[in-house]
Amino acid sequence: MQINRTQLFRASCLSLLVTSLSFGIRAGILNDQGVRFHLNGSELGTIAATAFWGFPLAVIIGGFIVDIIGMKKLLVGAFIFHLIGIILTIFANGYWTLFISTLLIGIANGTVEAACNPLVASLFTDNKTTKLNHFHLWFPAGIVIGTLVVFGLDALLAGGGASKPYWVSQVEIAVMLIPTLLYGYLFSKLDFPVTERVAAGVSTSDMYKALISPLFLFMIICMFATAITELFTNQWIGILFKTVTDNAILILTFVASVQVLGRAFASPIVHKLAPQGVLLISAILSALGIYLMIHLHGEAIYFAAVIFGLGVAFFWPCMIGFVAENLPRTGAVGLNLMGGAGMFGVSLYMIFMGGYYDKLMAKNLPAGASLDAYRSAAPGSAMAKTFDAAMSASGPEVLNTTLVLPIALVVAFAGLVIYMRGRKKASIQIAD
Repeated sequence: MQINRTQLFRASCLSLLVTSLSFGIRAGILNDQGVRFHLNGSELGTIAATAFWGFPLAVIIGGFIVDIIGMKKLLVGAFIFHLIGIILTIFANGYWTLFISTLLIGIANGTVEAACNPLVASLFTDNKTTKLNHFHLWFPAGIVIGTLVVFGLDALLAGGGASKPYWVSQVEIAVMLIPTLLYGYLFSKLDFPVTERVAAGVSTSDMYKALISPLFLFMIICMFATAITELFTNQWIGILFKTVTDNAILILTFVASVQVLGRAFASPIVHKLAPQGVLLISAILSALGIYLMIHLHGEAIYFAAVIFGLGVAFFWPCMIGFVAENLPRTGAVGLNLMGGAGMFGVSLYMIFMGGYYDKLMAKNLPAGASLDAYRSAAPGSAMAKTFDAAMSASGPEVLNTTLVLPIALVVAFAGLVIYMRGRKKASIQIAD
């Protein structure tokens, strides 16, 4: 069997591109879907969260079966779910079709991660964290491409106006079909290796013992906070900053662009500081970035977005890379439990913050006001201006609540750095 490492890696990156396009394009049209189908913040939050429900479901189940059925079959399944989910999103006609289509796309996204994280670790056993950074740079790259697709097609097809025909959003969603068909074709033609755990002969019982180690459980808890800090903030940027700038979605593009550059040049940083050192610096910059987004105004928001982007650039790949390097006996299940925990945490937080955002909006609108009526008000009208003012007041409060998480991570990762230094010294002494 001929394993083409380069082609497998390229196809993996393409499948992750589809995952991130669904994220970036969804963020770009979330407000349009709310207006089109008269959805409140809680309903929008639930729809957005649905992708994060499907993801952990698929990534955790995939982690347990990938050693049995192989990575190729999982990725064929991802292709099918992506294809159905995208088509159903294009022809959605209300809350439930959006809910189901987003769930299917979430399942597809999780299945991609369930197969590709162990695939990359198996292909590059001598350089796992760096190659996982290179693989995961296609997530923010897809967000950049997706948001620019939304921005560009809005300008081209809808004249860049505040209100656009919903068919433009449907065209934007259909763009995802192109890379989906490409990665489905490529994976169907390539041979795959076995996972690293299977190749190393680590038993299933040893794997389960590694999964209940204190260090792994600590990383799972931290994964909740790193994923929420990155993904919740990115998914809601278009809504939270709609009144701050005329092109709020470009803030997300700035964040994602910085993430792409960070992950592309991760190798010297990871080798110099090790994953745990990179995670500590990431937590500090993430906290600073969110703080600046709350307190800066106008064009200065883009500076805050750059700081935040630098902070979250390394979170996901270095969390998974840390486990791959320091807890290899957890195997594909360990890597995928990390991803599943992160997305599950985001899904719960999305629902909670969607309801919280509605309460903030109700507090900042006139007493007894209909949220849907104000959201659907004609641009430039008194109701529309009142609604924009309420959004301007509510957005920073949502971010202020989220700021607690990266601050807690600074403490957690500082402890991790100290612990890993102690463990390294102990291993050197034993070797001597």
